[in-house]
Amino acid sequence: MRPPSVDSLARSLSDIDLPPPLLVDAARTAISNGQPDSARDEAVRLQRALLGPAINATGVLLHTNLGRAPLAYSQPAKATNLEFDLETGTRGSRNHHAANLICRLTGAQAAVIVNNCSAAVTLVLAALARDRAVAVSRGELVEIGGGFRVPDVMAESGARLVEVGTTNRTRLDDYRTAHQVHQAALLMKVHPSNYRISGFTEETSVKSLASLGVPVVVDLGSGLIDAACSWLQEGRPSWLGEEPAVKQTLESGADLVTFSCDKLFGGPQAGVIAGRSDLVEACANHPLMRAFRPGALVLNALQQTALAYLRRDGDSIPFWRMAQTPVTELLSRADAMSIGRTVHTMAMTGGGSLPGEQIPSAGVEIDGDISRRLRDANTPVIARVHDQTTVIDLRTVDPGDDSLVVAAVASSI
Repeated sequence: MRPPSVDSLARSLSDIDLPPPLLVDAARTAISNGQPDSARDEAVRLQRALLGPAINATGVLLHTNLGRAPLAYSQPAKATNLEFDLETGTRGSRNHHAANLICRLTGAQAAVIVNNCSAAVTLVLAALARDRAVAVSRGELVEIGGGFRVPDVMAESGARLVEVGTTNRTRLDDYRTAHQVHQAALLMKVHPSNYRISGFTEETSVKSLASLGVPVVVDLGSGLIDAACSWLQEGRPSWLGEEPAVKQTLESGADLVTFSCDKLFGGPQAGVIAGRSDLVEACANHPLMRAFRPGALVLNALQQTALAYLRRDGDSIPFWRMAQTPVTELLSRADAMSIGRTVHTMAMTGGGSLPGEQIPSAGVEIDGDISRRLRDANTPVIARVHDQTTVIDLRTVDPGDDSLVVAAVASSI
């Protein structure tokens, strides 16, 4: 039998929400495989390979593979004053809008926004320490997700790594010696946000490092903006443990702090360099800044998040609203779903933040592994599997998505 034409087969798929060229690709693939009837499956596969919504039911609040901090954001299709000074009518700076708000939140003299925290660290090292020594404790030479390592980032920046101390103990004299022997341009502390060393340990405080008279750079990574958590009605939650914050780190004597915006800050993917104005200016004027700068969408989303902090409106920041939901509310939602056993669970922050810290939570437990079928739902539901049961942790599910979870489970069992 003669196979159908590519054009006619593609037209038969017009009910699938894809542009005609992609439907043609699906039809052509199916025909070339000798299976014209598989064209619809090919089109659906193409559609599901696009970036789209998913329901995070894993209990990991900052799930890197699911976009970390959830963020509701929209912007009208209008021009903005991105690089236009409304006061003078001349060219302005795209950096000032959100950066000024970050300074207000943290007490930093100045700040600059880049596209992620790795870019922030790279820019600091390239602008302030190219071809010069930077002292870092051996216990802080971390590897973050995707295999990126602090020594590699340092090498790419042109700075020269000087390892000080040991894996578990680094003293002030170790940094002092490194500076005296190697004339270190910077003393750098890297917050080990994705692991923890316990037992016979010692580290040098930021305040002590500041006494050596060498610029101190602290990569906090996770982005807790202020230890007081004044944007939350109940104040600082216990699950934050001893997580350091940007404001207090600067107050302790750090000259620069770098951090991510899509983790505990709860904003879009971006990185911030905040601190001493002369050092920030050197970073902002470096040639790499143009390659690392974010666009208007990110800056506007970051500005909206910063304004929510200044309003002390934690409930308007999805991450903090999700993290603070009472367990009793989660249990009530689980009961109302009637799709499995209501269970207490333990959630976690994720995103390389707060290793070992857990947040009491609740959800639904279903016998068997139905995770693949849940992923096949119209809006994919990403759950976790434990001891041959599927667990849907409601701490990371928006209440507005409960009906979609119920429908996904109903079609899976």
